[in-house]
Amino acid sequence: MVARGLRILLPPALITAMLVLSGLVADRIYNGTLFTVLIAGAAAGSVAISLALTRLRAWSVAPLSVLGLAGYLAFALNLSAQRAGITGDLPTIATEALRDGIPRLLAVLVPVEPQPDTVAVPVIATWLAGLMAMELTVRARRTLVGLTPPVLLFAGALWLVGPAAPRTPWSALAFAALAIAALAFTGRVRTPETGLDPATRKALRLRAALAGGTGFALILALVAGAAPPVASQVTAKPFDPRSLIDPPDLDALDENPLIRLSGWALQPQEKLLDADVAADTRIRLAVLSDYDGVTWKVGATYRPAGRSLPRPPGEVAGKPVQQRFTIAGLTGKLLPAAATPSHVDGVRTAYDQSTGTMLRPEGLSTGMTYTVTSLHSEPDVNLLPVADVPAGMTRYITLGPNVPDNISRLAQQLGADNGAPYQRALAIEQFLSEHYKLDPQAPSGHAYPNLNFFLFGPPGTGAGKGTSEQFAASFAVLARLLNLPSRVVVGFTARAGNHAVTAGDALAWPEIYFTDLGWVPFHPLPEPNTETKPLEDEFKPQPETSQPPPSDEPIPTLEPTADAPSTAPSASGSAAGGANVALVAGAGGGGLLVLLLAGFVVFVLVARGALRRRRLDEGSPDSRIEGAWLEVGDALRLAGRRAPEHLSAAEVAAHAAEAAAPVRGKHDVRLAAPTLDELAAAVNQTVFGPGTAGDTEAEAARSRAVAYIDELKARRSWWRRLLWTLHPGPLRWRR
Repeated sequence: MVARGLRILLPPALITAMLVLSGLVADRIYNGTLFTVLIAGAAAGSVAISLALTRLRAWSVAPLSVLGLAGYLAFALNLSAQRAGITGDLPTIATEALRDGIPRLLAVLVPVEPQPDTVAVPVIATWLAGLMAMELTVRARRTLVGLTPPVLLFAGALWLVGPAAPRTPWSALAFAALAIAALAFTGRVRTPETGLDPATRKALRLRAALAGGTGFALILALVAGAAPPVASQVTAKPFDPRSLIDPPDLDALDENPLIRLSGWALQPQEKLLDADVAADTRIRLAVLSDYDGVTWKVGATYRPAGRSLPRPPGEVAGKPVQQRFTIAGLTGKLLPAAATPSHVDGVRTAYDQSTGTMLRPEGLSTGMTYTVTSLHSEPDVNLLPVADVPAGMTRYITLGPNVPDNISRLAQQLGADNGAPYQRALAIEQFLSEHYKLDPQAPSGHAYPNLNFFLFGPPGTGAGKGTSEQFAASFAVLARLLNLPSRVVVGFTARAGNHAVTAGDALAWPEIYFTDLGWVPFHPLPEPNTETKPLEDEFKPQPETSQPPPSDEPIPTLEPTADAPSTAPSASGSAAGGANVALVAGAGGGGLLVLLLAGFVVFVLVARGALRRRRLDEGSPDSRIEGAWLEVGDALRLAGRRAPEHLSAAEVAAHAAEAAAPVRGKHDVRLAAPTLDELAAAVNQTVFGPGTAGDTEAEAARSRAVAYIDELKARRSWWRRLLWTLHPGPLRWRR
């Protein structure tokens, strides 16, 4: 009786153990123990139902088991939703989990939060594998075929984990042992029913059992002995299934939030969000790590994440601080949070582990509220003077090609007398804060020409003034030229308590990475109400000198000849009087001409400035987008690259990109202008969907148009830029 019960219960127990072991393998990339509990429940439930229905007909088992799966899946989804803080009715949660389960599971960031859409597919797969294994092993008595579903489930778990967890050979050995045990205990030893006495029959069965046990032990020993050398030969990195799903795309405003600072500076009272923080702090919106000489970009790979967020590599652990945010006028997808977020509640996020920044793939919405727990760390100021920077951070010391000579020379001058990394960073910070002014009205732009003008432009032309965009970008570029790993952060300043964060609180600041200290922020902005120092001669660009061509012949001198008219004053009084009258008349006519010319210049400058303000800053969002497009059209005409009238908006954008293609300029600098694809899309929106554009789209169109025009104009020679500024054409050209 005991042997019969063992033969009945042992195969289901081994199958259940194999299914649970597959769940344990997958659980290495999950957070907490909830996933393992749910998988164990699915394995036990599926095997138990199949075992209880063994005496029923085969066709009735599958429908009844699927009903059990539906009930258990509802329980698992509801429990995981409660643990993850996800609200909503069960049908909606189940629909989303079943619809998004596979792509979410492949794209999610490790460690995976057990949520409805990350547990639905594993629970279903485990249940169905148990059903098929039981039917083939117990009912059909085909153990070898019946073990195929658990083997496929185990292989799927290994594939899902990929390189996200270290290899552990014990799981494969344990799974192989369970499979061998299932084959051994379900096999039959056929002995003749007649001609053998009971003692002989018993001896044969004992011999067969000993042979099976010995073979089982030999197989285990062989696997245990061969596993380490075989595993050591596997040098290729496992395939990462998360690479199959593309991360969320970012638009221009999220990929390069620096361009938003100038727009926010023009409307400093605009409310962006409410922040409830314990102390005065800076809130990060984006981290810009890549610079190509034209724009700083986020360059991040955002993956769907749960509530628990992994710490970025190299970040120093700090004390937990909590913030609560409510979105008001802030747009885009990026989620503000203090550095470094470790836990988020109230919103589904995507997370970039390399920078520790978050976004909401669906975009921000007014009234959305969420809570973030961050690990805030303060660097030890006593260690900074002797801190070093690590090698191998190529990404954070790479710049775009053809750095202007003036900027390279300035970096070398600032680092000449400062050997320690921290002293070099302080020298850059002090230089920028003492010699340049903070001007909220300064135009946007941080390409090489913009930074060169900001640092070395002639006084009285707007040079030497900028927003935090130019200060942070200049600091980061100079730091990289001195081999200091740097990046630019865009965010806001927030006061302690529950206060509104406005556009005037927007800020950009640079950070330098130091060994064992992590990313340390710097503040290159000038202090309020302080006078800036004029740029010393040693930092000014060196004037270009031209040498006359060598010549072996003497330079001829001019001497008066007999035939040449005398230049001596005439002794005749009438002649002298006539000369004085002519001189006075000529001077009067020349003065009048100068006055007329000055009046014309003033008229053109005032009229064109008023035209630009009407186009870009006044009227509805649709009219401002159209005005930005007209400004681009005028710029192309001024550059001699007028776009044909029959072209569509997208074709004009392509024509503009061709007109602004990189060319070799002074000092062998290749200049490029931003693309206008987003602006063309906004123009089409105003044409085909009038009234649908908002202030955000209009401000983005303004920023893109101004950035493109500035870059296109910067490529011209000085006299062409002068003609560009004084050309009256935009005042009379037909629209």
